[in-house]
Amino acid sequence: MATLVAPGTRETSSRNPWPAVVSLAFAASIAALQNTAVVPLLPVLQRELNASLPAVTWTLTLSLLVAAVATPLLSRFGDMYGRRRMILGALALLVIGSVMAALATSLTWLIVARVLQGFVSALVPLSIGVVRDMLPREQLATGIGVLSATMGFGSGGGMILAGLTSGDYHLVFWITAGISLLAAVVVAFLVRDTSPPVKGRPDLLGAGLLAAWLVALLLGISEGGSWGWTSPGVLGLFAAAALLAAVWVLVERRVAEPLVEMAMLVHRGTIGATVSSMLLGFSFFTLLTGMSAFAQAGFAASTLEVGIYLLPSTLFMLVISLFAGRFMRRFAASTMVAAGSGVTGVAALWLVVAHDASVHLYVASSLMGVGLGIGYAALGTMAVEHVDPAKTAVAAGVNALVRVVGGSTAGAVIAAILAARPGLDGYPWIFGAAAAGGVVAALFAAVYGHLNRAAVTTGPSAR
Repeated sequence: MATLVAPGTRETSSRNPWPAVVSLAFAASIAALQNTAVVPLLPVLQRELNASLPAVTWTLTLSLLVAAVATPLLSRFGDMYGRRRMILGALALLVIGSVMAALATSLTWLIVARVLQGFVSALVPLSIGVVRDMLPREQLATGIGVLSATMGFGSGGGMILAGLTSGDYHLVFWITAGISLLAAVVVAFLVRDTSPPVKGRPDLLGAGLLAAWLVALLLGISEGGSWGWTSPGVLGLFAAAALLAAVWVLVERRVAEPLVEMAMLVHRGTIGATVSSMLLGFSFFTLLTGMSAFAQAGFAASTLEVGIYLLPSTLFMLVISLFAGRFMRRFAASTMVAAGSGVTGVAALWLVVAHDASVHLYVASSLMGVGLGIGYAALGTMAVEHVDPAKTAVAAGVNALVRVVGGSTAGAVIAAILAARPGLDGYPWIFGAAAAGGVVAALFAAVYGHLNRAAVTTGPSAR
């Protein structure tokens, strides 16, 4: 990875960096929006494309799987060829994929389009690397907080967009294409690279193995309920996932420039953020998808009504994003992640206990918005604050990767639960899984945040 110079020491530091930071935050919000906009559209896609619900769920899952692979791969390309160039390339793929999705008339065509859209998730760690180079040290936490918080706002905005278009998936993707093109133009004008490129080789074998074992794992989870958990097909998929994952770890440990540094996954300074990010990503997508599906199945809600149910979430995330910098200056990042994860878990637990009236969806949506707004604002900072500056891009990339992996498992887990418990009986279990993810994420953030702060006050942090 490129060696990063201390923030604020660049020649470009005399220029106001905040317009560039805001433009990257805008692009990051679109990267989140394009995923969540698909969630309430799944029943529409099932009907209009004449496909089963598990089949159309792969339009979300595969996009997240591509994101899991593209995040570390494009981060590496960013070190080699320039982060600005990779950001613009990811946005270009998002525009192309959105146009293809808007024109899609078959599930196969739509899945191909969603694969192209998935590459834009790499924009978040790339943007964090750019922001670190541009901002003075005392403003860095604020800049990363703004990026992370607006990503949470974009997640809620995707649900609202789907609702405002009354479930017209063609229009949703046309709008996504338009705002993505606008973001690309703004970034092209305002963002500049300040880190010199470094020589290296991309770990294409590692990327292929990562994709292979994730596909095998998620396919096994999603089909376990319908095929049978002890069926040869499911057991074979789990065995293949385990074998491919083991080979992937061996490759990553031996290759000179790995896709993912295994040591960073278990680094004392990052493991709390790593586990919290993965579980919060899982909790968020499980709760979001579960609420959308439950509203449509339990209350016969239209796509617009689903968007209205989730409007409080978007509004809370927007408000919190405006104060993200102030929160980051006052509270430790781990404290914010723990609090945000805990509130997200409470939102899911609320629906486990009470889900017989639409008012409970509004309560859960509000709590989810507060939790994600607080938690997402601090995840990026928590991931990088206890590692060497030269490892910032690596830590940010790993954190973004595990968050996407956590989110990608949500669809598979929901499919498995609904296959085992069809109808409305399965939803309390879905909300329970989301609650468990949020609570455990909060515990990891709190415990490792305390350990890392103690290490800083008693001596040099492990690097």
